[in-house]
Amino acid sequence: MNLQAAFETIDSESHSQDKPEEACGVFGIYAPDEMVAKLTYFGLYALQHRGQESAGIATFDGDKVHYHKDMGLVSQVFKEDILNKLIGQSAIGHTRYSTTGSSHRANAQPAVVATRLGNLALAHNGNLVNTASLRILLGGRGCNFQSTTDSEMIAIAIGHEVDQGKDWISGAIAAFELCQGAYSLTIATPNGVMGARDPHGIRPLVIGMLKSNGQNRYVLASETCALDIIGAEYIRDVEPGELVWIDQQGISSYQWAQKPARKLCIFEMIYFARPDSIMHNESLYTYRMRLGERLAQESLVEADLVMGVPDSGIPAAIGFSRATGIPFGEGLIKNRYVGRTFIQPTQSMRESGIRMKLNPLKDVLHNKRVIIIDDSIVRGTTSRKIIKELREAGAAEVHMRISSPPVTHPCFYGIDTDTQDQLIAATKSVEEISAILGVDTLAYLSWEGMLESTRENTKEFCSACFTGDYPISIPENIKRSKLILENSKT
Repeated sequence: MNLQAAFETIDSESHSQDKPEEACGVFGIYAPDEMVAKLTYFGLYALQHRGQESAGIATFDGDKVHYHKDMGLVSQVFKEDILNKLIGQSAIGHTRYSTTGSSHRANAQPAVVATRLGNLALAHNGNLVNTASLRILLGGRGCNFQSTTDSEMIAIAIGHEVDQGKDWISGAIAAFELCQGAYSLTIATPNGVMGARDPHGIRPLVIGMLKSNGQNRYVLASETCALDIIGAEYIRDVEPGELVWIDQQGISSYQWAQKPARKLCIFEMIYFARPDSIMHNESLYTYRMRLGERLAQESLVEADLVMGVPDSGIPAAIGFSRATGIPFGEGLIKNRYVGRTFIQPTQSMRESGIRMKLNPLKDVLHNKRVIIIDDSIVRGTTSRKIIKELREAGAAEVHMRISSPPVTHPCFYGIDTDTQDQLIAATKSVEEISAILGVDTLAYLSWEGMLESTRENTKEFCSACFTGDYPISIPENIKRSKLILENSKT
């Protein structure tokens, strides 16, 4: 019996399996007058939510590259003595949650590749969908691989183009044209730092400016929260199909994909990115409150209390409360210091019902008609356990509202979701899901409501996990390999 099956209540492992998992966070900086490794460390610290499996930093001191990467959280991988050895004028960093490539140290990033112009280091957020054909192509060109990641393939592809006589920028662009899928990249070289996004801009990447000894220095990050932590000012997003080059002279832009079709992952706005990050000129906290307001318009029910599943459901719950006048309150307390545990609880603990991560407030819930709001349901295992806890705490009624539509299709662009047959909404109706979860009523936000709440052009978002309309076609071998991988886990 594995740990998840042993637990009768919620722990961080089961919770993570019942939520889509973000692939990675990336960071990059060119600032010769600063301690770039420490700035990168703090940037990664702010991006820890995007990946908790491994972390790494690479710096360039002139032509020499220094790097350190390992399994674990940012605070576990890096100590003061390690950061002091990572000297240089530029740095990139990475936090990882694996979707492509197994969970081994060899697959931790940044990927470092030697070229005729010196080493390059690359950090990648996203997922390629043509890895099989790209690996064959690069293998036929005599390239060797040290890992199983698509990220290393991108780095090797750039290195090969450079070795054929191209400079860093033209070599990178030539490599990007071979890659199909989602990729936001930070790339460090002896001469400067690059940032790039795929032509659809599925994964985010932003540019910040840091004042350093009277100079404007530039920073790249997956989210603006990583700029805030180091005191950098948000300038703009890297555009879909754009490459930016940062060096001693400043920042230059190259639009290498001429007709980009914007398709930012809508789940970045609903769940993945931190609520204090800025997208479309407002915090995601504000957008998520609007989701709750729209949810209230679409599926109001009489109740005494509105509560959110900590922490991601809280902004939408506040919006729902404001729109309806139903009081908002906390009905679940989250233990924020619980990480993954591999120690199996005792039989008596299982029988009594341990509460590793979320603990209900019985006096708040007793005899109350409760509306509980979460951002999504994937398998439904965690939601079912939460509802059971609310019932046992004395809730008279439990109504569940979800601030996104039903997740019915897997993601192939850098999110670790289940295969379609494992997604509860792909095989069950809302009424069936409601019965499985044990709620009095269940309602999801409409697809239109989710997109219209962005107040942006609704065509500029990828919502394939809700519709199956993939902006980049998925090869059949990739679809099959995901099913094989899922079956191998069970």
